[in-house]
Amino acid sequence: MLSRIRGFIVLIQFSITVGIVIALMYTFRKHTHKVIKGWMKIQMYLLGIKLEQVGKLDETCDMVVLNHQSLLDIIVMEYIHPRNLAWIAKKEITDLIFFGHIIKAPRMISVDREDKAGVIKLLKDCKDRLSKGRPIAVFPEGTRSTGKRMLSFKPGAKMIANKFNLRVQPAIIINTREILDSKSLKQKPGKVKVIYLDPIQADKKTDWFEKLEEDMNRVFNEEKDS
Repeated sequence: MLSRIRGFIVLIQFSITVGIVIALMYTFRKHTHKVIKGWMKIQMYLLGIKLEQVGKLDETCDMVVLNHQSLLDIIVMEYIHPRNLAWIAKKEITDLIFFGHIIKAPRMISVDREDKAGVIKLLKDCKDRLSKGRPIAVFPEGTRSTGKRMLSFKPGAKMIANKFNLRVQPAIIINTREILDSKSLKQKPGKVKVIYLDPIQADKKTDWFEKLEEDMNRVFNEEKDS
């Protein structure tokens, strides 16, 4: 019951603060990253999140890939990463009347998976963000899992990394769904564990992406079984 009450409070808090954040990003267009970082720090505090990091984040990598089980995944990675990440989001999110501006205002990347021409736009947008020094952040599973196991990887991250010859930083995030489950609207304080795997250089001549999927699944399963 308490987790549901906290979840309802978080929903109200998000609705109010997201509106403020969107307004600030449109007002101070050159400082959207600072606005986002400030909001993420506030969320980490309000949600009662304790952070444990294993390994080291390579800040020079121009792509970050991580498993996805909760909205909190984005909050945690934005809180950690010092650079201005460009997240790839589904067009359905961008098209939302109100919350869609959380993608539009900071110039994140929207992809229409139903439109064949969407691939061309996706690559064009990725090239633009990379040229501005923004790493691409992507969930290779394509959607949120239950948190009990990882879903099969979609080919999008592989295509982008191979196209632009990117160095990729893999990360495994543990326990975010237990802390914030937006589907059941439950929230409770807790610890999030972030495990960094060794960076990988994308190369279309190798099976780096398939190996990455195997390694991320292995580490995720070891953590869940421990």
